[in-house]
Amino acid sequence: MSSVIEVQNLTKRYRETTALDDVSFTIEKDTIYGLLGRNGAGKTTAMSILTAQNFATSGQVRVFGATPFENPSVLSRMCFVRESQKYPDDATGRHALRMARLFFPRWDDDFATQLIEEFALPVDRRIKKLSRGQLSAVGVIIGLASRAEITFFDEPYLGLDAVARQLFYDRLLQDYADHPRTVVLSSHLIDEVAPLLERVLVIEQGQILLDEDTDALRGRAAAVVGDSAAVEGFVAGREVIYTESLGRVTSATVLGGLSEQDRQRLVAADLDVAPVSLQQLVVRLTRRAAESAPKHKELVP
Repeated sequence: MSSVIEVQNLTKRYRETTALDDVSFTIEKDTIYGLLGRNGAGKTTAMSILTAQNFATSGQVRVFGATPFENPSVLSRMCFVRESQKYPDDATGRHALRMARLFFPRWDDDFATQLIEEFALPVDRRIKKLSRGQLSAVGVIIGLASRAEITFFDEPYLGLDAVARQLFYDRLLQDYADHPRTVVLSSHLIDEVAPLLERVLVIEQGQILLDEDTDALRGRAAAVVGDSAAVEGFVAGREVIYTESLGRVTSATVLGGLSEQDRQRLVAADLDVAPVSLQQLVVRLTRRAAESAPKHKELVP
């Protein structure tokens, strides 16, 4: 599979804050990515630099083999939809969609019209008069109907209710099957978007914490639950990323697959084992990384 984005040693500093710290990664063609991490981890900064809406302090970014900055032949092939998207004060939803149609060469008017109806978007109302959910729908419709070769969704769907979010997920998967492209979803609703994701990139404190296929992550961790002493004996020598106890019962999340011999030991020790969801895994890995990181990171001049 070929890559459409290549990032090498990317760093972005804002005065005393390092938003991205010497990160390198690739984004593959026709793949749905989850760009995950806590607020302030560097997700939006990374997407802004990839779409030439921000500047790197150092490092290299190549999109379709070229530098995206001031490169219309690259920028017209990407769509960046964000929660805080700005529009002119007098613009209506219809204006926003018409402008998008002019910019994106693969725009599908019929698909946009279908989405307008499904999301019940009042396209002739001024955008500044729209509810948060309706404003989110504008971004989602542009992102889907653009059919851009690379589409970034920086949590624009957070304003949608649960029914509308599920509609977005369904339409994204259906259209992706018919019109493959690269999609990058930034989201805090990890368990909701997990079924869509083919690969996961986790950023923590400006660094890449995880970059793996979603299938490889399934079964990567397990929660061992039972008598505290028995749990401690079983997890000895293993990589434990999270523990919690209530009375004499302990739950320990361990990395690494469990062999048949491990499962026999669990049965013999009267211990239960439970799968760890993608959201639990990401939360526990980022928490551990934050706890082990230096409290004060010195910046290189």
